[in-house]
Amino acid sequence: MKNSRTVRAAITVGVIGAFVGCAPLGSRAGDVTPSAQPPGDARPAARSETILYASAERLPERAAADGTTIVVGNPSARSTVQVYEDPRCPVVEEYERTGAEALQKMLLSGEIKAEYTFASFKDDRLGGDGSKRAVNALRAALEKGKFVEFHTVLFANQPAVESSGGFTTERLLKLAGKVPGLRDEAFDQAFRTMKYRSFVTASQQAYQETGDDPIGPGTPTIVVNGHNIDGGLYGVNFDGALFRLLVEDLHAHPDTWDTVYKPLKEKAEAEAAES
Repeated sequence: MKNSRTVRAAITVGVIGAFVGCAPLGSRAGDVTPSAQPPGDARPAARSETILYASAERLPERAAADGTTIVVGNPSARSTVQVYEDPRCPVVEEYERTGAEALQKMLLSGEIKAEYTFASFKDDRLGGDGSKRAVNALRAALEKGKFVEFHTVLFANQPAVESSGGFTTERLLKLAGKVPGLRDEAFDQAFRTMKYRSFVTASQQAYQETGDDPIGPGTPTIVVNGHNIDGGLYGVNFDGALFRLLVEDLHAHPDTWDTVYKPLKEKAEAEAAES
């Protein structure tokens, strides 16, 4: 029997409009299905899935052993939301204002963890190095235990940087200054010297190897417990309430992917192809 959340999600998905994410060289976000990533590293000692975090600043954050993934939330959480982002992509900024706000609330519950992989293809497509510098800064913030806070500030100040390359050294340092305790001599040096250049390069490569398209799936790409929320479901990522319902459904009732969401996705895609 479908629970009320599944029913509400199934009814609402049909009226979500089509979205297209940022994609390099003309490919479309959501056209491919990434493979689920294996666990990134050896987890710390298991903790109760019912653990609650008082604020985003208290969420655990760490670099995974794969060298390309940043993991946020309860290490022993049973469900994982994988997020692929390019800092200069305006559609990622839209996701951060909508579905990602719901995701953060779920992270605080301790039942969900998030895994971030950062692309930087917008630099090659538009010129400049804003994405690469932003990804390096995010990795430097992780070293200070301030990734979550800086990630929030970064996308809250992202508009108008896609074509302008506006994530300059000066602007990024100014944004870092908005995060209490982030900027110091070590952070500034790591940022100015691109200390984490190898992380930036490896993360872009990991993004490109996600799915079947050799240039990557586009951003944002959101994967919930191995299921790509793309195609006929892509718009759900930009509706905070609906995104939360879908993630919580797949967390509590994994079988709803095959019984509800996959058929709904395929139906929406078939209808779109006929129109």
